[in-house]
Amino acid sequence: MKHLRKIGLVLTSAIILISCGGGGRSNRINLIYVNWAEGIAMSNVAKILLDEQGYNVNLMNADVAPIFASLARGNADAFMDVWLPITHHEYMKQYSESIELLSKNNFEEARIGLVVPSYVTINSITELNEHKDKFKGEIVGIDAGAGLMNTAETAIINYDLDFKLLTASEAAMVASLKKSIDEEEWVVVTGWTPHWKFSRYDLKVLEDPDHIFGDAEQIKTATRKGFSEDHPFAAEFLNNIHFTTAQIGSLMQSIEEADTEAAGAQVWIEENRELTRSWMPEMVEE
Repeated sequence: MKHLRKIGLVLTSAIILISCGGGGRSNRINLIYVNWAEGIAMSNVAKILLDEQGYNVNLMNADVAPIFASLARGNADAFMDVWLPITHHEYMKQYSESIELLSKNNFEEARIGLVVPSYVTINSITELNEHKDKFKGEIVGIDAGAGLMNTAETAIINYDLDFKLLTASEAAMVASLKKSIDEEEWVVVTGWTPHWKFSRYDLKVLEDPDHIFGDAEQIKTATRKGFSEDHPFAAEFLNNIHFTTAQIGSLMQSIEEADTEAAGAQVWIEENRELTRSWMPEMVEE
């Protein structure tokens, strides 16, 4: 992915202080994200739109566990990529006293599971052991600490799989998937939707008869305690953001095809101004 070459801490170039209801409070917002396609996409769109409203949004990148810890400590303000009720359940339980969950969903019908190319002739997790050698006894995972990885470990135990779960970044997982597809080799990866790889490659999610990976999940936004009181307009805006499958798919594709994440997000925004205007709340004094 082009944009992953520039992953890291992204700082805006100026600090904008505005005087409003609270008397000169900084309008800086620390929006934190993990290196997952949908989170990168949603966070860049939110940054651009909030910056247009006079905020100074600082994008911060981290792994999942540090993200929740940062929210709990108040070092980050918001995280738009919380998967519930399963994937991030333990993190929300652990930090329930320090983190607030916004009420609406950013996206419904999100799924996690084990993913293979469609040419692979098995359809269920229960068939993996029979073809261990073709898969080299490996499941290509993502970053350590991700809820998906924890669930994958549970699946390995539950289905008694003789497989090793490899830790990698999302970019490395996708690269491994691409290489295997190019060479028509068998590969199994931890995967989720929404993700642009389902548009680019012909993939299928393996059946999970014991429902270890659960059913459909919702993606929501979590904030530090007190964020909604400090920034009511921004909090309401983040709560209003909602994507259909087609909308978030087109956004992720726009970012994937652009030279930078911000450029791809800006192109998508210009093509979807009616939608993004609908997310804007009535003016709230801060």
